[in-house]
Amino acid sequence: MSDQELLSLIALNLHFRNYPRKARILMDMHGSAEAAMASLPDDGRRLSYERAEKELAFVRKHAISLFVQGSDSYPYRLNECPDAPLLLYGKGNIRPNDGHFLSIVGTRSATDRGKVFTRQLVLDLAANVPNLTIISGLAYGIDVTAHLAALEANIPTLVVLGHGLDRIYPSMHRDIAVRTLKDGGLLCEYPSGTEPERMNFVARDRIIAGLADAVVVVESREKGGSLITAGMASDYDREIFAVPGRSTDEQSLGCNRLIQKNAAHLLLSAEDIIREMQWERKLAPTQTQMINLFENLTEDEQALLDQLHTNEDGVHINSLVMETGIAYAEAAAILMELEMRELVRGLPGGIYRALK
Repeated sequence: MSDQELLSLIALNLHFRNYPRKARILMDMHGSAEAAMASLPDDGRRLSYERAEKELAFVRKHAISLFVQGSDSYPYRLNECPDAPLLLYGKGNIRPNDGHFLSIVGTRSATDRGKVFTRQLVLDLAANVPNLTIISGLAYGIDVTAHLAALEANIPTLVVLGHGLDRIYPSMHRDIAVRTLKDGGLLCEYPSGTEPERMNFVARDRIIAGLADAVVVVESREKGGSLITAGMASDYDREIFAVPGRSTDEQSLGCNRLIQKNAAHLLLSAEDIIREMQWERKLAPTQTQMINLFENLTEDEQALLDQLHTNEDGVHINSLVMETGIAYAEAAAILMELEMRELVRGLPGGIYRALK
């Protein structure tokens, strides 16, 4: 793509920033972004080009990737959506067409139950499904829990922002956003300087829905924002899964309604998604791989694993300390290391369970 066409594409996107469908129709009608821009009135064209020159400088300075609708690099799932953005800005190691994509959304005021379920769901899926990417919006509650679980499981996670790439909102999650860049990254349709306004987050929800093969709603109030994402996912013919809650739980009323109206599959575990989506599973490790997992264990690591194997439901860390004689702080550090090596899984309440 020539520099002029790229500049025109950014200008066209800026000119119709709230009407991506109009931008695409005009571009298709005239055959190129440059020709589409030439058809606009002089004043509007000049202002859009001035803003586009600044944006292109920002893109090049910060090594931002551009995903243009209709190109091979553009997410093919979004191409199926009639209101897909003409242009996406990306930062990180983003492979939007590689493997399975699952969006996880939910309330910002998530319960401990919702956070524990989200983490376990992502870890279980990561352990069983190859080439999985988790998508969410970096908000407090369920969103950030999903991103953190993906990072913990060492699988890609995409953050879809409701503002430009010159900032992170909420700022408290900046470090998490940076960690996603290694394998995954940040994606948005907005140019730099765009503020995190409410209407932008509603619009970005269509990208969270459209990028994915399926959308999971973990917790949502009866009129929660996550239901908007679920509605968009339904419009795009995506599969929707909802985690049920008690009838008295306000944070689960939205999920319960989705299930009650047959608008979502009832979700109890990762197996429900794997089965419904008919996703292939990772191959079981060979005997040689199993041996390699254990050949570098220290004496204390082996002692803790031996104790965990005495009870398949898990053992409390206090019991492990008593049985092995390893100091609590040292045992906790070893268990964390074993969990990162996927030999142990931490459960709520200080319980640990052997995986292999």
